[in-house]
Amino acid sequence: MTASYYGNKIDTLKEIFGTEDIEIGGTQLKAGGKVYPVVDDVIILLDRPHYTAHLKGRLKAEQVPGIPAEDFAEDIQYSFGEEWKNYKDILPEHSGEFFGYFDIVDMPALKNKRVCDLGCGNGRWSYFLAGGCREIILVDFSDSIFEARRNLKGADNCLFFMCDIKRLPFRDDFADFILCLGVLHHLPTPCLEEVRGLARFAPELLVFLYYALDNRPFYFRYILNCITLVRRVTAGIRNAVFRNVFTGLVAAAVYLPLVRLGKVMEAAAGAGSGVPLYDAYKDKSLARIRQDVYDRFFTRIEQRVSRVDIMKLEDTFSKVAISPNIPYWHFYCVK
Repeated sequence: MTASYYGNKIDTLKEIFGTEDIEIGGTQLKAGGKVYPVVDDVIILLDRPHYTAHLKGRLKAEQVPGIPAEDFAEDIQYSFGEEWKNYKDILPEHSGEFFGYFDIVDMPALKNKRVCDLGCGNGRWSYFLAGGCREIILVDFSDSIFEARRNLKGADNCLFFMCDIKRLPFRDDFADFILCLGVLHHLPTPCLEEVRGLARFAPELLVFLYYALDNRPFYFRYILNCITLVRRVTAGIRNAVFRNVFTGLVAAAVYLPLVRLGKVMEAAAGAGSGVPLYDAYKDKSLARIRQDVYDRFFTRIEQRVSRVDIMKLEDTFSKVAISPNIPYWHFYCVK
């Protein structure tokens, strides 16, 4: 596939990279003296040592010089690539989740803005946002970016980049608005410092970081500690059959029973929220639950923050607004 998809996006590429030196053609993008491959309409900005096995095969680049950077987590890249290959489709409940994240955002104000979806996965959030903004820049460092391209094949205002969030080659303020949902807490570097670092790229941010269960009873944290012990083992297992079977068993034997118990408790005493997992999964399908089980048990790094931690970002942003609603905690920052 050639790079012709970007033929009408030259001006946007110039603005994003901050250079007039842009040339697109064949299967390459030339930007500011550098050459980047283009694969299935995805512009590859990864450093060569960070190529995935799939990408090496596509580019016939099996011998990649150098070693990965110390702050690059290859296992996280692998797991998210595999996760979105297995759970590639946009699901009906993704719509409700999308609007749940954007409850603190002035959606009409995005109409004429360039939005960047950092760590886009299969493009599930951009899928619902594409018609509500001028352009969307989708970025992911895993093979999931190719699933995002597939899911957004009907939208012409999207640009796709395979790139590490920590190594964006874009100019300052290349976007008007950045969403980064469920991503930074999986990096091998402090997630709140990464939020601060994103301030250089856009004046407005919408971020979701795993919460420290700071608004939950003590036994939620005890259960989390037990889950963490299991996750430290399962995250190192790459066997696809094991991952598939494990995901199905945990979804069916743990998640679904707790959701059912929560429904009983809610109906009987309005106490469903006291049951772990109930609030987050009471309206979710089995397929959606399985995807979250995969995410939870096969991702080695999982940072968690409290409301107090998030409000410390006021040292960088003029406004930090935390939503009181699920998912905890998602928040909006203004530079």
